[in-house]
Amino acid sequence: MVSNKLDQIQIVLVEPKTSANIGSICRAMKSMGIHKLAITGNTVYDTIKIKNLAVNAFDIYESSRRFNNLKTALTNSVLIAGATRRLGKKRKFTTFTPEELSNKIANIEHGEISILFGRETNGLTVEELAMCNIAVTIPSSPELPSLNLAQAVQVISYSIYKSKYNGINYKPITKSQMDNVIESVSNSLEKINFFKKNEKHETEIFLTDIFMRAGVSDAESKRIKRIFLKISGIVQQKYPG
Repeated sequence: MVSNKLDQIQIVLVEPKTSANIGSICRAMKSMGIHKLAITGNTVYDTIKIKNLAVNAFDIYESSRRFNNLKTALTNSVLIAGATRRLGKKRKFTTFTPEELSNKIANIEHGEISILFGRETNGLTVEELAMCNIAVTIPSSPELPSLNLAQAVQVISYSIYKSKYNGINYKPITKSQMDNVIESVSNSLEKINFFKKNEKHETEIFLTDIFMRAGVSDAESKRIKRIFLKISGIVQQKYPG
């Protein structure tokens, strides 16, 4: 059912600045059937302004969760999508449209799905986007490519809501589990002197993008770890020292 699928969605606002935006976001979320809101940072907001803009969606803010840091907000997420219009080598290698993101979500039967939205002024940092499995970009005119924060939430929420959600029944791993897989793979590659100079961190980001975009399951992640452990073992036996 659509409602069950929407229950998996968590909208994460990274250090939003204005109370009015939060109120508008609550309304945008509820109108698309999304109710889970997380906010990072320690800013104190004006609840009156939020209520005025949220109208009948103030309950979204009342039930929202606050986190001191982004990592804690994402601990239980099986998919993390960062909304951004800026790409590049130090950010993400590929990006999804809202429709492509919705199609991917349709294939995730279980687990929390977090969609990150950055600050009104400068969006997500390189480090914050690196914590995401995929990037999602809303196509817009080069004349004025940047959307208002609440508008961006509305567009992506609408795309998710209208999807048919004919997903397959499998359970992808969480972000913390994927971090463990990447660490294992990276250590195996390091043992065979695969990396040159500063390649390790970039390779870890690249592999995380691929594995999480694929929605790797628990069984698949264990097999990936075994494959790389076997590779490192064979190389070390063949070329000792």
